[in-house]
Amino acid sequence: MTLRQTFCTISFLLLAVATVVSQQMEPRSYQIGTPELDTLWVDPANGNDGSLKGSPAQPLRTLREAWSRIPNAMPLTRGFAIMLLPGQYPEETLPTYWESRQGSAQHPVVISTAPGYPPVTLPNMNVYDCRYLYLMDIAITGGGGDVLHFEACDHLLLRGVKIIGTGNIRDYQGPQEGLKINQSHHIYLESCDISGATDNAVDFVGVQHGHIIDSKIHRANDWCIYLKGGSAYFRLESNEIYDGGTGGFTAGQGTGFQFMTQPWIHYEAYDLKVINNIIHNTEGAALGVQGGYNILMAYNTCYRVGSRSHLFEAVFGGRSCDGQPGDNGRGNCAEYLAAGGWGTTVVDDGNNYIRIPNRNVYLFNNIFYNPPGFQSQYQHFTIFGPFAGNPAESNAPNPALADDGLQIRGNVIWNGPPEHSLGLGDESGCQNSNPNCNQAQLLAQNSINTLKPDFIDPASLNFRLAAASAVRGVAAYPIPDFSGGDRPARPESPPGNFSNTVPRDATGAMRIGPQPPGAFGNTATSSTPEHRAATSLQFRARYGPDGFLLVDFAEAVTAPASIAISDAAGNRIAHRILEVGSRSATLPLANLPSGKIFCTVTMKSGTTTIPVLVIR
Repeated sequence: MTLRQTFCTISFLLLAVATVVSQQMEPRSYQIGTPELDTLWVDPANGNDGSLKGSPAQPLRTLREAWSRIPNAMPLTRGFAIMLLPGQYPEETLPTYWESRQGSAQHPVVISTAPGYPPVTLPNMNVYDCRYLYLMDIAITGGGGDVLHFEACDHLLLRGVKIIGTGNIRDYQGPQEGLKINQSHHIYLESCDISGATDNAVDFVGVQHGHIIDSKIHRANDWCIYLKGGSAYFRLESNEIYDGGTGGFTAGQGTGFQFMTQPWIHYEAYDLKVINNIIHNTEGAALGVQGGYNILMAYNTCYRVGSRSHLFEAVFGGRSCDGQPGDNGRGNCAEYLAAGGWGTTVVDDGNNYIRIPNRNVYLFNNIFYNPPGFQSQYQHFTIFGPFAGNPAESNAPNPALADDGLQIRGNVIWNGPPEHSLGLGDESGCQNSNPNCNQAQLLAQNSINTLKPDFIDPASLNFRLAAASAVRGVAAYPIPDFSGGDRPARPESPPGNFSNTVPRDATGAMRIGPQPPGAFGNTATSSTPEHRAATSLQFRARYGPDGFLLVDFAEAVTAPASIAISDAAGNRIAHRILEVGSRSATLPLANLPSGKIFCTVTMKSGTTTIPVLVIR
């Protein structure tokens, strides 16, 4: 194998070429394409850093040496793939600072465990000013600082990455964040597992464009995950978020003004789609918005949440100018204020921060289910009333409103006794004067302690609705699109995707016809456990130990149809045309790895996708 290799030699990592547009539903995953790369192999047990080739037969010994062979601080004219073979990768064999590798879509930098091996484990990584860097199928673990930190980066893909913070986080012994990303663009997390932080498992500050899908985010003292500081244009879909202290996910929070980036210097979070997630076992709220604009939270399933507070919150974000006069970067506060941003230049005293309002927060068609004996401590919702203390020189709205354009509709809530408080009072938001959100509206347009969800097996984290569940008969509430035209004008940030259509459920199955609230639609498995089979209304599919996928149809096919099989990354791995009259199909798919594959059937009546679990 020569040093100069096309990426087809490691095509297991890649997808077909397509343009990635943030906040769009398709393509669902990041499309890498087929760039040409030089491949460097690293073998910590048998390699030699003096190797000229870094080939499989003559690998390098250290990841530090492999990284040093990528040109620094200049646009790359060829890409690099670093393949890591099993062994120990101690800190002294890695770069001290991962800096300024300037890849492109055609010439990225890929760091991956070598094909066919279990993920290698690396210590903490601190990455600055890197472009088109892809980390794939590796584990990163550490007990202090941030386990994995990116700053000023562009086009990052983390696929199949496990980030583990070590230490007793409940006693604040461990890393502050598992994954921290700040002042970066185009960030894509797919099928990752991120856990263990004394603050947040995932913390984004001033990050725009990307998605977080199919990942587990858990074990954090604060929110499991938040996107704040002007973060914008993200889709968070089909993740499992759990074991959080303050809560599960919040859009926005509080940020030092100087750490934001123009033009996103008003709201804490812009243009987020938070859909089809499973959020469970959080002491605080499952979902929150703190200074958010055009935030959609729809079709999520939340279980055992809010034990020390409430289920959902719409409250203010915070904006201060951190540090003392003369501190590095603090001058940004005055610059951003002069440009029209919302903030202050005064030294923060813990109370004089600017309250950042919400605008256009949509909470639609979610399930919040707390089983008998478990309930939110105080109420269902926390929605702040107006705050009239923002000074004129802050540029921020005064009064600041937490419920401006807030819509809460189509949610199924089972939480505590029938008389459990909504959370509305004389000082709260959603007063009778608010036509979009008030007590009568909340009770009329949501099922609050009137309809008990029945999941197949919540104790085993199977949150599909049972076949006989009454919630299956509840039609989801139509979600209006965002209207646009109401962004702050100075400086005006680019608009996001106004469409609030959610075309598929957490399994990837299309939501065709009447659909219930929650992460799993009527096209998902109802009464059959996933490890045995997957079922839609039209067909059933299962992968057998003999390496064949069996597909059975409820009725004979009446018009030409097709079956397409894709892996979890979106790669098509099989295709079959069905003849009229077909009642079943058998597809040979030998040697598939354990995990999910997706079976898509296109018929005259439409296209349906369901997941099928492969167990080896």
